[in-house]
Amino acid sequence: MQDHEIIALYFDRNERAIIETAQQYGKLCHKVAMNILNNRSDAEECVNDTYLKLWQSIPPERPRSLSAFVCRIARNLAIDRYRTLHKRGYNRDMEVALEELAETMPDTDASGEVLREVLALFVQSLEETDRRLFLGRYWYACSVKDLAKAWGMTPNAVSVRLYKIREKLKQYLLERGYRYE
Repeated sequence: MQDHEIIALYFDRNERAIIETAQQYGKLCHKVAMNILNNRSDAEECVNDTYLKLWQSIPPERPRSLSAFVCRIARNLAIDRYRTLHKRGYNRDMEVALEELAETMPDTDASGEVLREVLALFVQSLEETDRRLFLGRYWYACSVKDLAKAWGMTPNAVSVRLYKIREKLKQYLLERGYRYE
């Protein structure tokens, strides 16, 4: 089933929308949640919460990309759950990834939406391998080890490449008027 057909089911308040979403994007949502939480039951709970949040969000939202919308919800729910569970020492890889990216982000009064658009343009400007490494690490929360395995690289090579991408991001943001303290 096409994304626009699934979205139409949500607008019709047809419960089949959830079934179709689960068939189309369930594995991807579970992978995103697992990368962040590193716990099957917590990930499964996030996936189920994702379907509820979708039901509550569509309508009024009409996402341009259902896959991106679904992944964003799953990712945000998993990060919220991670932060709640963090007090007990969960998933050090996720903590490190968030710290790496936080060091790259500027001090700004710009809205989250404006900064998101700038980041999207930056990611689009990257060559394919760098784009996939950046998204794998900072969007899908893959470990450096998993990225290295997927790309046939050493973990050190992935770490160095991610560092260089973060430095490019800093420069990109500086060129657009963002400042660092």
